[in-house]
Amino acid sequence: MSRTTERSTTATDLAALPDALARRVWVADVRPCVDGGRHPIKRTVGEAVEVSADVLADGHDLLAAVVRYRGASDDDWRESPMRHQVNDRWRGSFAIERMEPYVYTVEAWIDRFASWRDGLGKKAAAGQDVTADLLEGAAILRDLAGRAEGTDRDLLLRCVGELEADDDPSGRVERAQSAAISEIARRWPDRSRATRWDGELCVEVNRRRALCGAWYEMFPRSAGEDPAQEPAGFAEARTRLPEIARMGFDVLYLPPIHPIGRRHRKGPNNALEAGPDDPGSPWAIGSAEGGHTAVHPGLGTLDDFDAFHEAARSAGLELALDIAFQCAPDHPWVGEHPQWFRHRPDGSIKYAENPPKKYQDIYPLDFECADWRGLWGALLDVVRFWADRGVRIFRVDNPHTKPIRFWGWLIPEIRATYPETVFLSEAFTRPKMMYALAKVGFDQSYTYFTWRNTKRDLIDYVTELTRGEPAEFFRPNFFANTPDILPEYLQFGGRPAFQVRLVLAATLAASYGIYSGFELCESEALPGTEEYRDSEKFQVRPRDWQAPGNLRDLVRRMNEIRRDNPALQRNGGLAFHEVDNEQMLFYSKRSADGANVILVVANLDPHNVHHGWVEVPLAELELGERETYQLHDLIGGGRYLWTGSRNYVRLDPQSFPAHIFRLRRKTRTERDFDYFM
Repeated sequence: MSRTTERSTTATDLAALPDALARRVWVADVRPCVDGGRHPIKRTVGEAVEVSADVLADGHDLLAAVVRYRGASDDDWRESPMRHQVNDRWRGSFAIERMEPYVYTVEAWIDRFASWRDGLGKKAAAGQDVTADLLEGAAILRDLAGRAEGTDRDLLLRCVGELEADDDPSGRVERAQSAAISEIARRWPDRSRATRWDGELCVEVNRRRALCGAWYEMFPRSAGEDPAQEPAGFAEARTRLPEIARMGFDVLYLPPIHPIGRRHRKGPNNALEAGPDDPGSPWAIGSAEGGHTAVHPGLGTLDDFDAFHEAARSAGLELALDIAFQCAPDHPWVGEHPQWFRHRPDGSIKYAENPPKKYQDIYPLDFECADWRGLWGALLDVVRFWADRGVRIFRVDNPHTKPIRFWGWLIPEIRATYPETVFLSEAFTRPKMMYALAKVGFDQSYTYFTWRNTKRDLIDYVTELTRGEPAEFFRPNFFANTPDILPEYLQFGGRPAFQVRLVLAATLAASYGIYSGFELCESEALPGTEEYRDSEKFQVRPRDWQAPGNLRDLVRRMNEIRRDNPALQRNGGLAFHEVDNEQMLFYSKRSADGANVILVVANLDPHNVHHGWVEVPLAELELGERETYQLHDLIGGGRYLWTGSRNYVRLDPQSFPAHIFRLRRKTRTERDFDYFM
C-alpha cells in the first residue's frame, strides 16, 4: 500500500504566481486563423472580418466579450461586441476601413452586473426575498459609477440610491432591470480581471481589384487585320481596346511582351523547328534585343508600350503584365550570368522539362545557385522596372516552379513601395502548393474550375474554396479557358457549352477571366489534347470578331450583371441548393448585407433539354412558406412569380442553358394589396 505525499506550497511559491492565473474566463480557438496565425487572412477595404472564439468560465456567471482590433495607423485599440451563439461559441465582427494591415484578438470577462441582474430576476419570479440581492446590486452599480462619466454616472448613482431605499422591493427590482441601466452598465464594465487571448492575428488588406474583377487575355501581335502582314504592334493593338472595354472587362492581361529567343524557337503547333518568319512563343524570353525589361521590337518601343498602357487606362481597363522568370537560350543573362542556370555534366545549360514534355526554347533559373542573392535581386529589379512604369497587376507564370520563400520575400518588397500591387498566381498544381503561394502573398490564383464540369465536382470544389480556412486567404480566379487549356467540355459542347461556362465562371467567383477567342467559341484542338490547333502561343492568329454566333453581347451582359449586383462581387454568400436533376445546378449568392440575392439555375448538359424541381431555401432567404416572390431573369428579361420552396424549371441549351434570377421580395405596400408591379 502506497501513500502519496503532496508537496507543500511555500509562501515564496504563492507570491510567484502571476495575477493572470486567477482570471476565470477561458478564451480559445480564435478564428479566422491561418496556420495558427503564421500567415494573415486577407480582406479588401470595405469587407468585414467575422471573428469567433470559445469563451467560457466556471459556474453560472454571465460573460461579455469583444473583438479588439486596430489598423497600422491607429494609436489605440478599437472594440466590437461579440454575441454568444451556441456551445460557448461567440461571434463578432469589424470592418476594414483603410488599405493597411490590421491585427485583432479577443478579450472576455465576467459580466458582474448581467450575472446579478439575471439572478435577481429569477429569485424575484420565484417569490424569494431579494433584499440582500438589491444591496449587492447597489454595490455593483456604485463600482460601475466610479468608472462612468457624465450623465451615465449620474443615472447609475441615482439607481444606487433607489436600490438602497427602504421601499417596496418589487419596484426596486423593476428599476434595476430597466433597459437603460443595463445599457449603461455594458458601457462601463469591470474588466480588471478580463482575459485576453494570448496572441494577435493579422489581416493583409488589399485594394478591391484583388478580390473582384473581369479579366480578358489577348496577344497584341494578333491584333492586326491582315494575316499576310507582319505581327501587329502596340499601335495596332490599341484598336482592340474599345471593343474589350465595351464587353465590360476590368483587367486586360498581356502575355510576355519581351524579345523572343531565336535559338530552338518553336514553330506552329509546338513544332521543334521554326521557319524564318515564325514568331515563336512569348514565354521564351530574351534575345540579342534584350531581356525581361525590354519590349519585343515587333511590338514597338517602351514609349509605344506607355502609349498603349495610357490608352487602356482611358478605356477603363487596367493592364496586367505577365511575369515569367525563365530565359531563352539567347537571353543576355545566359552569357552574362551563366551561374544563374543549372548545368549538365558536360557544362551545357539544362533546358526546361516536365517529362515527357520538353521545352528546348527555355532555360529555367537555378534559385539555389551560389549567387542566388544576385539572381533574386535581378528578378526583383524586373518587377520593379514595370511597377515604376505604372503596372500594378502581375500575372505570374508557373510560380510553383520557384521557391515559396522567394515569393514570400519578393512580393512584400514590391508592396513596400507599391502597396496596391496585385499578384495572380498561374499555378495549376497540387492544392497545398496553390494554398502555400496564396499564404505567402499571392492575391489570386488560377484554379481547377476549368476541369470541374459535373454537378458533384462543381459543388465539392467551389464549396472547398468558399467555406472554411481556404476562404480566408485563397482568392480564386475562374478562367474559363487559357492559351494552354481548351478543355474537352468546350471542344465538344458547342456554343451552349461556352455559354454555360461563362455563366458559371462569372457568377460563382468574384474574379473570372476568358482568353480571346472564347467569345468566338473557338473549339478546335489538336487530337487527344487540350491544346488549341494553330495555337496563338506559337503563331499569329488574326480573327473575325464579327463572326456569326459570337458571344460578345452575352459577355457584355454578364459583366453588366456582375457590376449591378454586389452579391456577385464577393466569394462569400454562396450556397448550393437542391434540384432533382443531376444535370442541373442550382445556387444562390447574397451580398454582405443580404439585400441583393441572385439565384442561378444551370443546365450542365450542353446537348440536351433538362428540367427539374428546384428547392428554394425559404428560411435562408427570409421568405415565408406561402409568400409570393418575384424573380427577374437578368438574361432573358422575363419576370416570374414563385410561391413556396418547390418550383419547376426547364432549360433548353439551344435557347439558353441557364437562368440568372434576381430575387425581389414584396414591399409592405405590395403585401397589403397582394400584387407586384
